[in-house]
Amino acid sequence: MTIRYPGLSGHTAIVTGGASGIGAAIVRGFVREGANVAFLDIQEGSGRATAAETGALFLHCDLLDLDALKAALANAQTRLGPARVLVNNAANDQRQAFEEVSPESFDWMMGVNFRHVFFACQAVLPAMREVGGGAIVNMSSGVWMGGGNDMAAYSAAKAAIVGLTNALARDYGKHRIRVNAVAPGMIATERQRRLWYPDESAIAAGLARQCTPDPVTEADVAETVLFLASDAARGITKQLIPVNGGLR
Repeated sequence: MTIRYPGLSGHTAIVTGGASGIGAAIVRGFVREGANVAFLDIQEGSGRATAAETGALFLHCDLLDLDALKAALANAQTRLGPARVLVNNAANDQRQAFEEVSPESFDWMMGVNFRHVFFACQAVLPAMREVGGGAIVNMSSGVWMGGGNDMAAYSAAKAAIVGLTNALARDYGKHRIRVNAVAPGMIATERQRRLWYPDESAIAAGLARQCTPDPVTEADVAETVLFLASDAARGITKQLIPVNGGLR
């Protein structure tokens, strides 16, 4: 096994939303690097398939249930050891016209895109502090910076993640805990193709807005996450890293 990113082998890495798409690519990357990997997801079938493929520990969890989230994070650390890496990847980019957003749908969007990120960090930081350091990587999005149609609630949640990232980096840096965020651009996962990019013309239009001509993939995002989680990025914290081919 070739180690690309120092300091990950033998350490526990926990990924939320790791059953498919970008999350599954992140899980594969940490397994490749020799980490002890657990991932949380509500998708039972995809979760079991990714676990069978990678050997990572799959914990079925509805992240809207904070008690279940905390129990799953504790379970992962009991079985694999204290978390040295947390990747908050889980999200849902549901579209809804701004004037149709109800308080209930707003609360759901905050819950599925931001609240679990906040409380997952809260749950693992004491263990990271006790073992002398760690890395948290939070998944934001380029949407809140560039604007997206019918994505006001999602954009607000993803912007909030950057604010949380900056605050935690400042508060916990003295414990050698680094906190960064990643903002993917147009990543044509299977789900994205099914819901938002139904034909190649939509993909081509997105690529035309990039500086580079090639599609940015789930693996490209995963490599950035692995770098930020590793000792190779020991001097990097409180940063937002876009992975978008120079999308404009």
